[in-house]
Order: sequence, then C-alpha cells, then structure tokens
Amino acid sequence: MPKTVEFWYEFASTYSYPASMRVERLADEAGVSLKWRPFLLGPIFGAQGWNDSPFNIYPAKGQYMWRDMARICEADGLALNTPVRFPQNGLKAARIALLGADEGWGGAFTRGVYLANFAEQKDISDDAVLGDVLASLGQNAADIVARANEDANKERLKVQTQEAITRGIFGAPSFLVGDELFWGNDRLEDALAWANR
Repeated sequence: MPKTVEFWYEFASTYSYPASMRVERLADEAGVSLKWRPFLLGPIFGAQGWNDSPFNIYPAKGQYMWRDMARICEADGLALNTPVRFPQNGLKAARIALLGADEGWGGAFTRGVYLANFAEQKDISDDAVLGDVLASLGQNAADIVARANEDANKERLKVQTQEAITRGIFGAPSFLVGDELFWGNDRLEDALAWANR
C-alpha cells in the first residue's frame, strides 16, 4: 500500500499556489498517495493575536514574499498577478474543496481557484467565480454550492481546521506524512521522500 502525503492548504496562502500546481504530479511520479486537506488559517493566526496575514503585519516580510513568489512562479511557468485583495476570503472555496476531495475533483478545483486568485485577479469569495471554476470541471455548480453550505459541511471544515491545529500545523502549505510535518512549498519534495523511506 503506497504511503500517503496529506496536503494542507489555505486558499489565501500565496505559497500554497505553486504547491497546489505541482503536488499531484510530483506525488504521482513518487508513487505516493495524495490527500487534499483544505483548512482555514484565520483561527490559527487569531490564536497568535494576528488579525491579518503576517505578510501584511510585517511589511518587509511581505515585500520579500511577493518577490520570492515572482521568482518561484517564473521558474514553474506560472502566471502571478497581484490579487484583488490580500489575503482573500477562501471560506466558500474551502467548503467546496472539502466535497471535491471526497468526490475526485478536489485537486482540479483547487488549482482552478488558485489560478483565479493569483493569476486572473478574480474575487474567490464571489459565487460566480467559484461557479465558473466548477462549471469548467463539468460539475453542477448550483448543486455543489448548496451542498457546500449545508450545516454538516460547514462543521466539517471547522473540524478539519481544528485537526490542523491539534496536529501542529501553523501555516500553509503544510505536508503531513503520518505525524511528520513539513512546512512550505519548498518542503514538498522532502515530504514525498520521507513517505518513500
């Protein structure tokens, strides 16, 4: 049975964008099973007394991050454009991604939302934007959005976010191999190698 890497990501997270665009391909090449795990960073940051992204709270860190992202995206052949706001509200997208993770279209949906945010400068909290991503995947957007907004699914996202906290996740992207935590886009290969030890 192949080892599994859990990919924990937040739609507002800059570094989760390039990670999401390569994680599935690299996991396949490594023969490692992949589990998509959307969650929310807001509660984690809030527990640290932050009401905003650390990249906004610490301007020098933010300036570095955007330059670093430009280098990473150029190397990976990805478009990068300043989002309509940063960070964006990824709550609705995360609820939908939970369903997608169960139904086999979560990876494609996740990539579509990241492209909408960081390449196409669209508002990923807009139902129409999310509906367009779903429609591009041949999904019934109205049905999925309705199911995503059911109380049980909302609770699932809360539980998943609490699981992230319990398991020591403090940022995104994070990769878990069992209880072994790897944080950051640049640790993806390390996580896959660990899974194959």
